Amino acid sequence: MDKKLEILLVEDDPFDRENMLKEIESNSLDFDLIGSTDSSAEAIQIVRNTRPDAVILDLELHQGQGDGLEFLQQLKSVGGLYRPFVLVTTNNISAVTHNLARELGADFIMTKSQAGYSPKAVLDFLLITKSVISGGLPEQPEKVKTPAQAQTVKQYKRAICNELNLVGLSPKAVGYKYLVDSIIAVMEGPVPHLCNVIGNKYGKSEHSVERAMQNCIARAWNAMDVKELARHYTAKIVSDKGIPTVTEFIYFYAQKVANNS
Repeated sequence: MDKKLEILLVEDDPFDRENMLKEIESNSLDFDLIGSTDSSAEAIQIVRNTRPDAVILDLELHQGQGDGLEFLQQLKSVGGLYRPFVLVTTNNISAVTHNLARELGADFIMTKSQAGYSPKAVLDFLLITKSVISGGLPEQPEKVKTPAQAQTVKQYKRAICNELNLVGLSPKAVGYKYLVDSIIAVMEGPVPHLCNVIGNKYGKSEHSVERAMQNCIARAWNAMDVKELARHYTAKIVSDKGIPTVTEFIYFYAQKVANNS
């Protein structure tokens, strides 16, 4: 049986907190709640003591203490190789604030005002990214094989390129090679801060890598026939724009290619 995701909830709004707690409780086969707080300082202490797999972090802690950005800053002091996956939830739609959160280490951001946002959508996303959440969930699906065990990286790359071509991604796009490398990396095991890893390889910033990959995906989704896309990309799309996020896209194809190998 797969290990449950251990979750820390950092949320100060009583209504939002209660709804998220109920959703976690109703999904007890997949999640364990190890703590809930409205204080960034207390959240850091819980992380130090319990080392959760993931943190659901509200940026605005108006009714609590501190704020989400302060938590992200303090998280850097926890030390060691351990770091939880941080999924930010926020009412703030400022691109500047979102970029700052990412620079401080947020792994993913969901705005509470976006279409389709709900506690269930938050937990669904955590399950989608389960294999990459830092904290090291030990088991991969049975069919997933590393290149050393089954095929060469070249063979994986060929299979990935075939899949990307089916949904109309252009090999000439800058983000194409980043996506291919990212999918291969994830197939080999969990990769915290994936965009940073790829950026270091090509001498690019984390944000430029992420932006190039998202643009590559968006161009294909805007150009391809919707029915044709649905035939090949069968995962649920969380974004209200109807386009997969970079993270969703990478982990979908890592799983798909591995299962077909």
